[in-house]
Amino acid sequence: MRNLWIFISRYNAFFLFIIFSTVGLILTVKNNAYQRSVTLNSTNEVVGTAYERLNIFKRYLNLGSVNDSLSTENAKLKTQLLQLTTVDSAKDVKVIDTVTNQQYTYLAAKVVKNSVTLRNNVMTINKGAIDGIKPGMAVISPQKGVVGFIRDVSEHLATIQSLLHKDTKISVIVKKNHALGSLVWGDGNFDIRKAFIKEVPNHIKINVGDTIVTSGYASFPANILVGRVSKTNVTTNDNFLSAELNLFNDFSTLQYVYVVKDKKADEQKALESIVKPNE
Repeated sequence: MRNLWIFISRYNAFFLFIIFSTVGLILTVKNNAYQRSVTLNSTNEVVGTAYERLNIFKRYLNLGSVNDSLSTENAKLKTQLLQLTTVDSAKDVKVIDTVTNQQYTYLAAKVVKNSVTLRNNVMTINKGAIDGIKPGMAVISPQKGVVGFIRDVSEHLATIQSLLHKDTKISVIVKKNHALGSLVWGDGNFDIRKAFIKEVPNHIKINVGDTIVTSGYASFPANILVGRVSKTNVTTNDNFLSAELNLFNDFSTLQYVYVVKDKKADEQKALESIVKPNE
């Protein structure tokens, strides 16, 4: 306490100046309309700016929940689109579908763990068996194409065998001519933005810039984007063509994915299991 009094007495002139300046400022603002108006406007501007910054910060904190709701809503919209239209490959026209005949539905999920630097990359999502997730289901991204297949499932979580995995193989086609091929990653080059289309019949012409999409022959719906041809005539040891692709997906930035539920998957597997290989 003694030191406090010594400090105040030593700087009493400064404290008196602050006190008198404050009192003078208050009296000036209180008794003069112009100064009062200027002060109120300035105060409102400062407070308004502060509230604006605070609201921006609050919106930033809420981005997670906003993204969750948006991804769920997008999955519902994609499912509704599948209910409304399908493509008849024979006539290439849109036809009315019903919920009974609908083959695919989408389930939005959040990526909670991801790897892109390994030879066999796996990611984890926050949906599991309780949500109807099963091994083998296809997984796509919200906008730019294939992600991989469901691998293992627990009650509330599931792992995805990423396209960036040596054992992942996806049936694809060249969009312009429907030439069938297989999508694989790696083949000695483990660039996360590149993959290869292989096993294309050697009489097919593939050009740089051609778009590659899913064929619809496996778990993926048809015409899901995969990538664009960046290099042709890739050397292989067989009698088929191969080409290098630039993938549309950036796997290092994936935050949300859609799990594709195929209503006819179990029926197709049961039927195909009757036919023995090489028969």
